Amino acid sequence: MKSVSWRTVIPALLAIAGLVLVGCGAQDPGQGAQDNGGDDLSGYIDVRGSDTMVNLGQSWAEAFMDRHGGVQIAVTGGGSGTGIAQLLNNNTHIAQASRPMKPEEFQEAAQRGVDVHEFIVGQDGVVIAVHRDNPIDRLTVEQLKGIFTGRITHWSELGWEEGGAISIHSRDASSGTHAFVVETVMDGKDWAEGTRFATGSAAINEALRTDTAGIGYFGVAYVEGTKALAISADGGQNYYDPLNEEHVDAGLYPLARPLFFYTNGAPQGAVLAYLEWVLGDEGQSLLEEIGFFKVNTAQTEQNEETFKKAGLR
Repeated sequence: MKSVSWRTVIPALLAIAGLVLVGCGAQDPGQGAQDNGGDDLSGYIDVRGSDTMVNLGQSWAEAFMDRHGGVQIAVTGGGSGTGIAQLLNNNTHIAQASRPMKPEEFQEAAQRGVDVHEFIVGQDGVVIAVHRDNPIDRLTVEQLKGIFTGRITHWSELGWEEGGAISIHSRDASSGTHAFVVETVMDGKDWAEGTRFATGSAAINEALRTDTAGIGYFGVAYVEGTKALAISADGGQNYYDPLNEEHVDAGLYPLARPLFFYTNGAPQGAVLAYLEWVLGDEGQSLLEEIGFFKVNTAQTEQNEETFKKAGLR
């Protein structure tokens, strides 16, 4: 994972020191600032959550701050679950999440008086990756389940006779990607004994560059020097590629998923301006440059409904 930008972190350090007051439920600088046109926009925005999205979020923040010098945006990771927890604790303006909020999280938000609004800001195809010298280039979801739960332990069971014992690389439990794979692939079952857990997608990609017998998963934007496998959800009749935007956009790739912003209250001021910029042409183009996929028509319509319900359209 690339290093954290000081420009996006310094405001967070100031907030911790008490020099910047962030009262997310009130009209704090980020929510209450007025856009008087162009560079007059000002405010402070705290963004926390998904490690899959942290590089993307930092890039978005840098580009937006370049256009609006009066806005400060702090972007930190820690996992989707961490970002959502901070939102429910009234400690952040935006939770970045690579998984949808759970019903019990919405229920907790209601109990705490936190008014959560969900926006889809991009799409990801969770990549199942291996070392580039691994001759296996496709797997079924059922085979993946067998690997991750420990039922399949050697590459020879999948056709690579010299592959040896399979080593599994997973994200840790705070990760939205971890939760997504457990639910989508593993039916909630436990990980195989000996699974190695990492805090970030880049760390898994790096491990698979040297671990010839390894297999792991991460967001599509993190593929570098490893091989992404085609995946089938119908027992091997049809395989789809996570690097193919059409396969992800149409939901054909079995591990396609939306990427979310959750806001604390109806977005206002600088937060609203930032969200609309992220969903606009510039923000979506930057998302594609980084390696994710832009929102599709149905997701755009869903976002518009959310804006309407929040009284913003």
